[in-house]
Amino acid sequence: MTHRTEPRTPQDQADAAAVLRRDRFGTLPERIRPQDTVETRPATRPDPARDTYNADEWLIRYCG
Repeated sequence: MTHRTEPRTPQDQADAAAVLRRDRFGTLPERIRPQDTVETRPATRPDPARDTYNADEWLIRYCG
């Protein structure tokens, strides 16, 4: 046979609720640094074909 211990008076119930609340919310969670909340990565992959473009090439082709 198991024995249940339940608070019998409203004051005991309030004390039990306070203990449960303190156990759950009694301490703040561990602090997280702002540096740990941001992830940086390139928006697109580097494209070697795009980097070979010469903006002044049209001058050589059409004006030369």
